[in-house]
Amino acid sequence: QVQLAESGGGSAQPGGSLRLSCTASGLDSYFYCLTWFRQTPGKEHEGVATIDPDGYTNYADSVKGRFTISKDNIKSIVYLQMAALKPEDTAMYYCAAKSKCHAGTPAWGLLRRPQDYGSWGQGTQVTVSS
Repeated sequence: QVQLAESGGGSAQPGGSLRLSCTASGLDSYFYCLTWFRQTPGKEHEGVATIDPDGYTNYADSVKGRFTISKDNIKSIVYLQMAALKPEDTAMYYCAAKSKCHAGTPAWGLLRRPQDYGSWGQGTQVTVSS
C-alpha cells in the first residue's frame, strides 16, 4: 500500500520561496508517476507539476519557470521547489502517485486527470500574502 506524506508548507510573501517534500512508502515498482496537485475551496484539483519514472518533468503553464519538481529515488522523496510565489499560488498542495505509469506518458493526462491517481497524501497548506 502506497503512503504519501507532504511537508514544508507554510506562509510566504509574494516573490518568496518554499520547498515542499513528499515522502513515499510502499512504492512496489519503478513505474510510478508522481504529481503535485493543488486545490482551493470549491475548486477542482489542479495539476501543478509531474515527474515520470525516468525523471522527465512537466508543468502547468501557471507555474512554468517558477516551480521545479524533482525526486530522490533512494530516499523516495519528491520535492516541489516554489519560487517567485504569487498570492494565486495559495492552496492546499497534495502529492499523488499513479501506478503502472511509464516514461513518456502524455503530460496532459498526468496533470489533468486526478481521477487516475490511486494514492494521495493528506496535503500541506501554502499561503502567499503580504
